[in-house]
Amino acid sequence: KEYATPRGPVTGVRHTSLAIRPNALTALVGPSGSGKTTLLRLLSGLEAPTSGRILFDGVDVTGLEPKARRVGVVFQGYALFKHMTVAENIGFGPRMLGLPGDPAARVAELLDLVELPHIAGRLPSQLSGGQKQRVALARALAAEPRLLLLDEPFSALDPEVRRALRAGLRDILDRAGVTAIMVSHDQEEAFAMADEVIIFNRGGVCQAGTPEQVR
Repeated sequence: KEYATPRGPVTGVRHTSLAIRPNALTALVGPSGSGKTTLLRLLSGLEAPTSGRILFDGVDVTGLEPKARRVGVVFQGYALFKHMTVAENIGFGPRMLGLPGDPAARVAELLDLVELPHIAGRLPSQLSGGQKQRVALARALAAEPRLLLLDEPFSALDPEVRRALRAGLRDILDRAGVTAIMVSHDQEEAFAMADEVIIFNRGGVCQAGTPEQVR
């Protein structure tokens, strides 16, 4: 992926080939500006690659719009709709996509999954940072994504809360059975949570493997 600038093209992600393991959590680790978030944007369809292809289960999705890719994204700031209750935030995706089934039942199921059934009627302004993170995760899962992208999901939380939520997030992802990619600056966090770790630097992959192999 190259970006045009007044000084010429700038490479966000250079020639990179990756295979992401299905139904597992893969962590992208590297310094700021190394290309991690650019890669997430390419996978989600928010950016188009300058060259190359993106395949989901062997199917080329490079030209598909974000909505057609069925990719869920949890952003750094969670991006919850401030005027909607927790239940309305979670139910927004299924309603917009016209997914079959009972939307209210799906919302209740996901609130149970993230262990927050008691806050369905609250607004985002009434939630703690950890609760917002779980609601954002439930909202992303509500649209039944084939791929879940987590962009620094703990960045807005203090270190103590981050540590407390690691195991909870991993448990939720395991129970949801979703393929997930998480961007993190925190190497310890990535190694503790991920099935596979990809080290990014200067727009490319330096190393990839299990946490034990990468160490």
